[in-house]
Formats: sequence, C-alpha cells, structure tokens
Amino acid sequence: MATNNNEDKVGTVKIADDVIAVCVLNATLKTAGVSALSGGLTDSLSRNLLGKEPVYKGIKINQGDDGVVIDISVIVEYGVKIPAVAWDVQENVKNEVEEIIDIPVIAVNIHVAGVHFKDDSTAG
Repeated sequence: MATNNNEDKVGTVKIADDVIAVCVLNATLKTAGVSALSGGLTDSLSRNLLGKEPVYKGIKINQGDDGVVIDISVIVEYGVKIPAVAWDVQENVKNEVEEIIDIPVIAVNIHVAGVHFKDDSTAG
C-alpha cells in the first residue's frame, strides 16, 4: 500500500517584503501608545532622490533562511511608558506575522524616533 507523504518539498516559497510590511504596519498601528511610524534616512533618500514616497516608511524587513528580522521606527504618544509600548509592539508584530504569514520571527527591533504631543490649540 502506498503512503501519501505531504512533507515532500517541491520548492520554496518566498513572501514579498511588502506583504510582511502590511502585517507589521497593521500590528504596530493597532498597538495602544503608538502615534505613527517614522521614516528614517533611507525613506528620506527614497523620497528626495527617486521622487516617490516609500510605501511602508519606518519598516525594514530582512529575510533569511532562519526567519525574518523586523526593524520598526515608531513615534509614541506623550505620557506612555515607552518600554511597555515597545514590548507590546514586539509581541503584536511577532504574533501577527507568524500567524498570517507562517514564517518564524527572529527579532522585532523597535526604534523610538519621537514623541507625539497632543495638540492643545483648541483649548481655551
């Protein structure tokens, strides 16, 4: 009797960085305490030299054979505990990427690029 072995590898699957970035963006922005993502130097160069706005500013994806390493530059809300927000972002991003894309996340590095102060100009 022949057995059907579904574990036979036919090839490899490569997930586009843009797909991973969508998951990262969604998980990051739904985290309490995160105001926005912040583009870094490479995003500024892309905008100035190439004349186009980067699609996923503040997110860097580095895929390897073992999994993916994600760097995120965020702007946090004023008054939040930054280590707690960073921990929440790491957990949310790791869970979402591993659940939706099914690739291991090796590391989620958070770079706090700034603090967003609420606009009090309407008070008065």
